Amino acid sequence: MDSDGELTFPDLPRLELDQLLGQLVERAHEVMSTQGRLRGLLRANQALLSDLELRPLLQRLAMSARELVGARYAALGILDGQGGLAEFIHTGMPAGSVEAIGPLPRGKGLLGALTDDPHPIRLDDIATHLRSAGFPAGHPPMKSFLGVPIRIRDEVFGNLYFTDSCNGSFSSDDEELAVALAATAAVVINNARHYETSRRRGDWLAATAAITRDMLSAAAESSVLESIAAHAYRLADADLVAVLLPTGPGREQLLVETAVGGPATEEAAKSLIGSRSQIGDTLCGHVFGTGTPVRLDDASGRPGLPPTVLADSIDVGPVLVAPLTGSERTGGVLTVARLPGRPPFMPEDLQMAAAFANHASVALELSESRMERERITIMDERDRIAADLHDHIIQRLFAAGLALQGATARMGNHPAGPRITGVIDELDDTIAQIRTTIFAIQQATTPTPEGLRARVLGLVTESGQTLGFTPALRFSGPVDTLMADSTDPGALADDIAATLREGLSNVARHARATRVDVDVAVDAGPDGVLLSVKVSDNGIGVGETARSSGTANLRRRAERRGGTFALSAGTPSGTCLEWSVPVA
Repeated sequence: MDSDGELTFPDLPRLELDQLLGQLVERAHEVMSTQGRLRGLLRANQALLSDLELRPLLQRLAMSARELVGARYAALGILDGQGGLAEFIHTGMPAGSVEAIGPLPRGKGLLGALTDDPHPIRLDDIATHLRSAGFPAGHPPMKSFLGVPIRIRDEVFGNLYFTDSCNGSFSSDDEELAVALAATAAVVINNARHYETSRRRGDWLAATAAITRDMLSAAAESSVLESIAAHAYRLADADLVAVLLPTGPGREQLLVETAVGGPATEEAAKSLIGSRSQIGDTLCGHVFGTGTPVRLDDASGRPGLPPTVLADSIDVGPVLVAPLTGSERTGGVLTVARLPGRPPFMPEDLQMAAAFANHASVALELSESRMERERITIMDERDRIAADLHDHIIQRLFAAGLALQGATARMGNHPAGPRITGVIDELDDTIAQIRTTIFAIQQATTPTPEGLRARVLGLVTESGQTLGFTPALRFSGPVDTLMADSTDPGALADDIAATLREGLSNVARHARATRVDVDVAVDAGPDGVLLSVKVSDNGIGVGETARSSGTANLRRRAERRGGTFALSAGTPSGTCLEWSVPVA
């Protein structure tokens, strides 16, 4: 108390009280700031949990993390499974700086250190870290650094990166906040990936249904294969897709039936169609032989992929090869590829592609079964028509001919006799032509026709494209039976085929004919059994052009077998070529 009796306080305690009050206010501000950051973390968590689309979610995550931690720049890197970054999403960087920097980081240097050892890294100066490799030209200066992994238990999805703290350096509180945000981000990214996988699986199933629908709607197999390749290209986010089917007598080769490419691979895909490769030890051959799908992160070390048929025109990186497995055997191979440097396919991509390929193969088998049923129906109908022609039409014509022959015999020397005889000959000729037609109908239902009749029929039908019309063909006698009993049926069939080719070719080149008759006959005479081939036309007749090395060859073929060859004028016009050899 002073001399006037007033109460006083010393200065020292007053200073301590001011300090205490200042500290109290400072702590209150810290609590409020911390509370605000916690509220921001809760808002960020709520925002992250409100969306399942992965790309916008990652962008929102990077922006929210930068604001909460108080950094000038932030980025989010998604791992590619090979020690690098599949995606690098950044925020805070001006657009002009991004263009000046060039390609985005691939996860090496300091960023790679966090990938190799997924634990938080906090630095006051980036340059002090052993793995710091500096910045490229045009990159803004950065000093402080904070990096935390985005992980769930032992699975790491990526990393969060922060640089240039607004407070000069990142604190332990900043690190804890970033770790908490990364934990939430890991859960959200995991859920988004599951959602994305489910959605893509639904897209693959929808594509499978579309392929099956196309097959059941009688679409051509080639268009269905193109649809399979197009669906796989779109759903797998690929750069090149090819469908390979086995070919060759022993299915020892793989043929690229169709291929689909993007802007960078379109021409290569077109060039790939129709190329063949031996199965051997190639990757596609291995998948085709074993029926087991294969996924490669980099195909450069494995031969046998479709692009290798194009030599060095295109390279591929990640690749999926799935077998088209049917109910009984593998029907082909589906190859899906990306260009080098692109993210590799995930295991679930292989599962979905393999399931799609299997369903597509079943659809192909259903289409083949439907086509086989239609073919069998056509064959049955042709057999019925051939039977009706043989059992009814020919028999009635034959009966009519016999009746006319009997009437002619009773008529004696009646003036109408020669005319009736001519009608009988026409009936015999009609019967021979109907028999040839029956044979043609039956051979059309056989995938690989055999025998002399089939070979002759094929040559005559083929000549129709050159002549502009199909010659009339008649067989007389047991042609196929005689050929079966011949000592050298192959060589004899070759001579007959050569005779027909030369005769029909001469007609096409020189005769200007509108009708050609081809007769192949087996007749028994006093000198034995003769097989003759006769080609006659109604053209302009024999001229100098008819003398050629081709007809000379035919003469030598006939004389070598003890037969004859003649080229003469027809009646009433045209040319008649006749080649005859003894066969028994």
